[in-house]
Amino acid sequence: MDLAQVSNDSMIENRTFDEIAIGESASAVRTLTQEDIELFAVVSGDVNPAHLDPAYAETDLFHRIIAHGMWGGALISAVLGTELPGPGTIYISQDLHFHHPIGIGDTITTRIVAREKIPGRHHVVFDCHCTNQDGKEVITGTAEVQAPTEKVRRNRTELPDVRMMRHQRFRDLMAHAAGRPAVPMAVVHPCDALSLGAAVEVAQLGLVIPILVGPAAKIQAAAAAGGFDISRYRLVDVPHSHAAAARAVALVRAGEAVLLMKGSLHTDELMHEVVAAETGLRTERRLSHVYVLDVPTYPRPLLITDAAINIAPTLEIKRDIVQNAIDLAHVMGVKEPRVAILAAVEVVNPEMRSTVDAAALCKMADRGQITGGVVDGPLAFDNAVSPKAARDKGIVSPVAGRADILVVPDLEAGNMLAKQLAFLAGADAAGVVVGARVPIILTSRADSERTRIASCAVAVLMAQARQAALAPEQG
Repeated sequence: MDLAQVSNDSMIENRTFDEIAIGESASAVRTLTQEDIELFAVVSGDVNPAHLDPAYAETDLFHRIIAHGMWGGALISAVLGTELPGPGTIYISQDLHFHHPIGIGDTITTRIVAREKIPGRHHVVFDCHCTNQDGKEVITGTAEVQAPTEKVRRNRTELPDVRMMRHQRFRDLMAHAAGRPAVPMAVVHPCDALSLGAAVEVAQLGLVIPILVGPAAKIQAAAAAGGFDISRYRLVDVPHSHAAAARAVALVRAGEAVLLMKGSLHTDELMHEVVAAETGLRTERRLSHVYVLDVPTYPRPLLITDAAINIAPTLEIKRDIVQNAIDLAHVMGVKEPRVAILAAVEVVNPEMRSTVDAAALCKMADRGQITGGVVDGPLAFDNAVSPKAARDKGIVSPVAGRADILVVPDLEAGNMLAKQLAFLAGADAAGVVVGARVPIILTSRADSERTRIASCAVAVLMAQARQAALAPEQG
């Protein structure tokens, strides 16, 4: 008798030692995925690249047989523990032989057959076979278990929904930026180990050439505290943080730096020098901040703006905020970003300014006052990011459910949204200030190393794009 198909998938029932007959069998079918391998590595702690890197598929088959064979062995254990004998089974020993590698996408049929019963100990020996979709045996062997003596029938336990938080998009972003020449970056007042370390990290990756601007003694003390070697970097000695902000902005105006990075000074102190009418870095655009989020549950990078600079932007300022974000998306490789103008509802309500502004921004995009993206709104958050929510509400839009950029009504909404995604949805949130002559990186003590590096990578891509655009003019 083959117990491959259980009559009621919601129930799990065992076979006691007395019930099991020689020749009785059970089977299960499962397809190996990349996520299976990664989850196995997380549980076991085995991060051998031979197990995880597809590049080893042809060069180190022996290790891949072991790694994926362990997964196959786990399938045998699962059949024994859930089908035959089932609940109450105690694994005693196994003798398995791995004949061929199991690759991602292979469908494995695991079958066990009762071969021998040992009455005094209630042990049962099973022949085990794992066969791939081509009928080739990849694992064979035996397993000995202690079979249950009491009947068990109960509801099948529902497994948790486990998702891998890879943050691959940030890795791709960093790799893209690292493949280009490093750019000079003025680091403003890096007088603690955290902010100085952030600059050193991205320099070691080859993304930037840091220029450290601040009191030399404090910077050197921070380097000693963090164990950083800063001897190869240019150090511009100034007496205090205000002078550091002014000098760093002057370095940018002189063309000696193409990026600004905030160190251990208050954001307002740096931005005061950036927006100074005569000596700052303003352009015809309003400055705005863009969060670049890698949300594990969302299929693409997600940009949120503005969540750090403009508190309660007017319609005119929102126009610049939208355009700044579109331009950044272009640099990141999104050719025609979908822009959702967020509000609490998806219909225009004259009493809700956010909905009226959203409608106006859409019309501005129609008339060419905003270019390079597809703009729609007002859209509530759910129907901006969820195709199902958009369908349920009958919204027909090229943006709804697939937004690349979320434009929030004000700073408070944006700040709360970005932090909710970071702390509750496991998102990484890089960030950059755009709209000035150069990108500005505002680091935070709460930022992870990956976030700090990703923020710099975004800024580096922007700086490199700007240099490429200016090259023909200079030529």
